[in-house]
Amino acid sequence: MYSAVIKNQEKWWQDSIKIRCITNRHLSKQDYFEQIKQIAQAQPEAVIVREKDLPEPEYERLAKKVMQICTGYQVPCILHTYTRAAIRLEAFAIHLPLVQLLALPEREKQRFTVLGASVHSIKEAKQAQEAGAGYLTAGHVYPTDCKKGVPARGLDFLREVCAAVDIPVYALGGICAGNAAACIRAGAAGVCIMSECMRTDVGQRMQGYRL
Repeated sequence: MYSAVIKNQEKWWQDSIKIRCITNRHLSKQDYFEQIKQIAQAQPEAVIVREKDLPEPEYERLAKKVMQICTGYQVPCILHTYTRAAIRLEAFAIHLPLVQLLALPEREKQRFTVLGASVHSIKEAKQAQEAGAGYLTAGHVYPTDCKKGVPARGLDFLREVCAAVDIPVYALGGICAGNAAACIRAGAAGVCIMSECMRTDVGQRMQGYRL
């Protein structure tokens, strides 16, 4: 299933930037699942279901519906935080804060085809790679409302993280069509967007992410 989904990404324009959409139901201006449908229609590289403020049973119910929508559009769906829920849903991919990845038993790691981790330093990036992460998100690169008052780490940070590991790094934080290409030039494999993908015109917005 995973390989078939990845092959589907070949339909992307050659000069398009790889985008992973991170969900946040609090930012959606319309019905959440309708927004997820529009995101999936826009064909991002993947959807990361980040609703980690939900209790695990509620997250599991929500994630199941998101997975069904993504499967319908052949878009990879990556669950977040709740490994047990992800295992019960037979999810192929999970994204974790670094501390959770480091604590994850090896037998649970083996349940996933893809393991991702969030990092905020070169040291964390190396730790995540050694712990079995297949990709990283590194941020926040630019100022963002999600981290109000916290200084952005900038492109030099991103460049150093990308150079320090041998796995794909996705830039995170304050990413938009106007600055995404700079992240790719700094070594990122792609970018993650949250606020931009939770708006109703997500398809039109994503078309602007080009090198």
